[in-house]
Amino acid sequence: MSELPDMKDLEKLKSRPKMAWELLSEEERKQVASFAQEYIDFLNAAKTEREAVREILKQAKEQGFQDLSSSSAQASRKFYQLNRGKSIALCSLGKEDICQGIRIIISHIDSPRLDLKPNPLYEDQELALLRTHYYGGIKKYQWVALPLALHGVVVRSDGSKIEFCLGENPNDPVFTISDLLPHLSGRIMDEKKLKEAIEGEKLTILFGHEPIAGQTEDKERIKLNILSLLHERYGIVEEDFISAEIEAVPAWPARLVGLDQSIVGGYGQDDRICAYASLRAIFAQTEPPRYPSMVLFMDKEETGSEGNTGAQSCFVELVVSQLLQKSGLEPKEHLVRDLLFRSKALSADVNAALDPNYPDVFEKQNACRLGFGVNLSKYIGSRGKYATNDASAEYIGDIRRLFNEHGVVWQAKELGKVDEGGGGSIAKFLAKYGLDMIDCGPPILSMHSPFEIASTVDLYETFKAYRVFLEKS
Repeated sequence: MSELPDMKDLEKLKSRPKMAWELLSEEERKQVASFAQEYIDFLNAAKTEREAVREILKQAKEQGFQDLSSSSAQASRKFYQLNRGKSIALCSLGKEDICQGIRIIISHIDSPRLDLKPNPLYEDQELALLRTHYYGGIKKYQWVALPLALHGVVVRSDGSKIEFCLGENPNDPVFTISDLLPHLSGRIMDEKKLKEAIEGEKLTILFGHEPIAGQTEDKERIKLNILSLLHERYGIVEEDFISAEIEAVPAWPARLVGLDQSIVGGYGQDDRICAYASLRAIFAQTEPPRYPSMVLFMDKEETGSEGNTGAQSCFVELVVSQLLQKSGLEPKEHLVRDLLFRSKALSADVNAALDPNYPDVFEKQNACRLGFGVNLSKYIGSRGKYATNDASAEYIGDIRRLFNEHGVVWQAKELGKVDEGGGGSIAKFLAKYGLDMIDCGPPILSMHSPFEIASTVDLYETFKAYRVFLEKS
């Protein structure tokens, strides 16, 4: 009879995840704190997809990235490509022949919010109000009775464009959506289901209250005063709202949470936490990587990745075509598709962290936890794995070995119990080219709320994961 294995050897057979904090040196903890503060600065500068593109472009130029579509950038190895100011790609050429494939990280920079309707301004009960249409998956009750800022662009009738940001400066006014007092809400709110208690059409923003001077007979004195102020300050008339993109977002800044300052709280972390980590990962390349790198920051993920700035557009094909040209090759369609087929990618997106207040919707053995590093999601989708990429065992094995070899703290979990619901990501839209793809990002609490929660150490491990992927895979 063979001898029983030693108990120490048996223990090695088990998977024993550790908090990332336990594996950090004192110097690394300082790096985590510094990285988190720089991330907070990014969040505060990039509350919309347009602002995120502007900030990414600014930092990319400081790092020496040049316009991919410019002939003057021929000698460069680091490029950027803009798409209508709402999505952007950063690329760096590698040491190997580009035809062997690219290492791609794709994230999204749009977040759930309230958009102004094309004809938003009206007056009711001596109040000026703005009608909104919510964007993406929100819980409507979370957007009432909180300070809001307005960000966006207005294109006037002469074609000139005005950048609009009001409510972020301490001296700015803020805006809000009124809520009904509990003394009167019993019948029309309290007895309804939570998702029905506040109707979408009641998400109207309080915009003003003072009547215009000297017009006592005008039935819309408040609205007229608002239009007068808009014209005086911005040169805007009411029709200009039709050619505007104005977004209402929480007016508060992102900041550290917890007595130990180990958590970041703020709006838009789904998915700008991944966008920032991937941005820093491509900036960290001190020499050309083995394979070309491409980091994509996309719009419209929260509404299905459609439209000309979403992941279902041909933007990635355009960027690949231009990279082939920079490499001295003719960007024929079959070459573009063959190159993408040979590539490897990460869909950089967050997952839901196990919430101690709502454990019943999670299957604990397969739920992400804050502080345990970046998460690998083999699939997202819903219920029977509908509408998802499903990464192969071989590719997961490659990524797992890569992270283990380079000290990345990671976990591999999924989104909630099988029958509770589900979600989606960009992964399936890039996977259609035949490349290897897996979702990879940190867990967060309060996803899609006006104040999302992420661990500073998970942010840092996500950056490490993306950097290793771009440089070593």
